[in-house]
Amino acid sequence: MNRPNVVTREEWDAARAQLLEHEKEVTLARDRLAAERRELPMVRIEKDYVFEGPDGPATLLDLFDGRKQLIVYHFMFHPDWDEGCDGCSFLVDSIPHLAHLHAANTSLVVVARAPLAKTEPFRERMGWDVPWYSSFGSDFNEDFGVTFNDMEQPGTSVFLREEQTVYHTYSTFARGGEILLNTFNFLDLTPLGRQEENGIMNWVRLHDQYADQAVGSGV
Repeated sequence: MNRPNVVTREEWDAARAQLLEHEKEVTLARDRLAAERRELPMVRIEKDYVFEGPDGPATLLDLFDGRKQLIVYHFMFHPDWDEGCDGCSFLVDSIPHLAHLHAANTSLVVVARAPLAKTEPFRERMGWDVPWYSSFGSDFNEDFGVTFNDMEQPGTSVFLREEQTVYHTYSTFARGGEILLNTFNFLDLTPLGRQEENGIMNWVRLHDQYADQAVGSGV
């Protein structure tokens, strides 16, 4: 990996000031994009989806837990798999304390296609307390574009509730979910970055599997 050039403090200050201008441009562009996202039209949900939750069957409305907004992370977990996706697990590890979202009248849940009998032991193994639900046996994954031809892809969908009516407001897939990956946000601040020279997320494992990986190998 190429290391940054070594310069004087004065030269660094000048280079940092130039980068700051670019960072400000990106921040303002991100603000504009968020505003456009909020102005997207929405679609009323007509289908009665039923999920399997730790307390029994739950509807999409139940997933709001009485709040105004709902964020669903579509977790890749095929019914035939014994454990969940490494990349999705990497993202769920980044989910913040839900009290902050709840204070903003927003719920967040994870939905996977595998039955709860498989997802619950995996969730417990990973030490996650974010609410999990199974969409097994429903059309939810297919309808929201995360299962097609029996194949899984990750995604995030957002819903708004008005009384007993639910609306779909937004979905994103693939690299669109990177904004939720706080580990990448931290690494993007560093000179070595995401260290993906051998492939995107090539070093990512379930967090209890890193013991088998080399540590402190240097650069």
